[in-house]
Amino acid sequence: MSINWVLLIIGGLFETGFAVSLGKAQGATGKALAFWLCTFAVCVAISMYLLFKAMGGEKAIPVGTAYAVWGAIGAIGTVISGILWFHEPVTFWRMFFLSTLIISVVGLQVVSS
Repeated sequence: MSINWVLLIIGGLFETGFAVSLGKAQGATGKALAFWLCTFAVCVAISMYLLFKAMGGEKAIPVGTAYAVWGAIGAIGTVISGILWFHEPVTFWRMFFLSTLIISVVGLQVVSS
């Protein structure tokens, strides 16, 4: 696995961070709201920068593949975070489609040059 894939995976995790920050900001006021909005801004900046870096350099990941994987990692992380921290439902169909998304991300990595 090249460094670009590592950067992309970390960037996807920061995408999860900015989605969770927005969720936490929804129920916050005052200093807590400011904290979650600042956390959102930092996570967005880091996530976008790492996506940018993953698409460049010696072993650049093609933009279509990079964006799809980055978004999927963020979506997977956000669904899992929603279940753990926001008490969202765990249903067969949610887990089934989450599994297909994970298989698709792995498949994109395997077939990318």
